[in-house]
Amino acid sequence: MPEKRNHPVSRRQFVSASSIAAFSFHYIPSRLLGADAPSNKLNIAGIGVGGMGGGNLKACESENIVALCDVDSDYAAPAFKRYPKARVYKDYRVMLEKEKDLDAVIIATPDHTHAVITMAVMEAGKHVYCQKPLTHTVYEARKIKEAARRYKVQTQMGNQGHSAEPIRLLKEWLADGVIGDVREVHAWTDRPVGGDPWSNFAVQAKSPDTPPIPESLDWDLWLGPVPYRPYHPDYHPLKWRAWLDFGTGALGDMGCHILDPAFWALDLGAPRSIEATSTHWEPEVSSQTFPRASIVRYKFPERGNKPPVALTWYDGRLMPPPPGELEEGRSLPSSGAILIGDRGTLVHGSHGADGLRLIPEKRMQEYKRPEKTIPRVKEGHEGDWLRACKEGADGKPSCSTFEYGGALTEMVLLGMIAIRLKEQRLEWDAQNMRFASNSKANELLHIPYRKGWKL
Repeated sequence: MPEKRNHPVSRRQFVSASSIAAFSFHYIPSRLLGADAPSNKLNIAGIGVGGMGGGNLKACESENIVALCDVDSDYAAPAFKRYPKARVYKDYRVMLEKEKDLDAVIIATPDHTHAVITMAVMEAGKHVYCQKPLTHTVYEARKIKEAARRYKVQTQMGNQGHSAEPIRLLKEWLADGVIGDVREVHAWTDRPVGGDPWSNFAVQAKSPDTPPIPESLDWDLWLGPVPYRPYHPDYHPLKWRAWLDFGTGALGDMGCHILDPAFWALDLGAPRSIEATSTHWEPEVSSQTFPRASIVRYKFPERGNKPPVALTWYDGRLMPPPPGELEEGRSLPSSGAILIGDRGTLVHGSHGADGLRLIPEKRMQEYKRPEKTIPRVKEGHEGDWLRACKEGADGKPSCSTFEYGGALTEMVLLGMIAIRLKEQRLEWDAQNMRFASNSKANELLHIPYRKGWKL
């Protein structure tokens, strides 16, 4: 059994007067020296750069990539090679302590470490971009959203479709009344792709073998706040999404992309109730992993003059019934959503309402589109965040701040709890952050952190 080392996390242990002072920008405004002036470039660090974080960094290469942090040096090697001048760390706390001149940080670690790292970065006065879902638990989502208000930093969640054109078209078309009042939404993803198991869980669960920890990996740091367990390659890299302790399943993985358009365009906010059904494929590990396929049903109350909405989520290649308006021979996308109004139906694909269409196609061709009234994002999702960082705390926020991203994440994670307590109707009290008369569901709003870790 590897040594169980704890890495204590204090909310202020790594915050110093100089790091707080770094929050005040040290570059000269672009209006004076030009957008590409060296003194106008942000100093950016990446935490978790072996996967999606590497792509986020590439989108920020117009700035100074000065520090990289990853618990697995082999997995992160391509990023280390791409930015040879960047200083390299394994422990994000050490990086935040030593890198006094950081302006902004990108976080793309597994879900279970998002919150503790994001909180530490905001406490250090740095702007932060964090991958979706913003957190691993509902409690974390609420706390991170509150902290972003308190520390007044510019934030962005990594649901890149929120910066795209189609999601704005959807909101404008709905405001134009193209399909009337929407009372029903169906959304789905094919992940886990084809309904295949996320990993060979049965073998891992039954096997007494405990593979050695790779020399490149600090396993204790990778675990972070969750309960200790021995290393296994069925957790890292990539397969962690399937495990309750580390990921948020297909709903957490794709919900912040596919549900984003309806959540934003319909101002859904917090659901009133959630219930789910699901299947599983290996009883030996069903208490540790997400199921092969799920159906989650949300009920949203009236919002102003908008009627109640019933939203149903499907994953593992379960699909909603095709809408009656869909032409013969035309199929639904592998991931996407249907919005059903009292005067028509809209269909779109995954990220940010990609492939948005009225159905049937004849209706699409006849529709006279309204004037574009919602500001467009010209810089891309990461670029929108960079712009916000340069404008500072009093500037225009990015499009998917933690205020918005936290609420979207919270809605998604409530569905995750319903999956774990399948075939139970959960009544949600958003104001008090609790379920009515369900102590087990309330226990799942957060997890006990390992000794030495706290938010």
